[in-house]
Amino acid sequence: MKFESDKTMFEIYREHEYNREFRVILYTELNESNKHSEINRALDGETIFSGFLNDDFKSEAKIKIREILTEMNTNDEPLPESEIRDRLKKYLI
Repeated sequence: MKFESDKTMFEIYREHEYNREFRVILYTELNESNKHSEINRALDGETIFSGFLNDDFKSEAKIKIREILTEMNTNDEPLPESEIRDRLKKYLI
């Protein structure tokens, strides 16, 4: 039986300052020492895509997200939301 807690909330965003890098935040993996700074950084950025990952495939999903981030940072432009959703569809809830 799947529980509501068997998922990880995440957001892909672009920083507004610094080097305008694309990043990901996995909200449900934050701990007390980094929670506030990471959330503030994401809130200050531009949301590109957000959703929930199925924890059964989270390790694979993290690899796929890193590939997407690398591509977007290399090209210095976001992928369309529909393309990100399509690439991550196996891992999304």
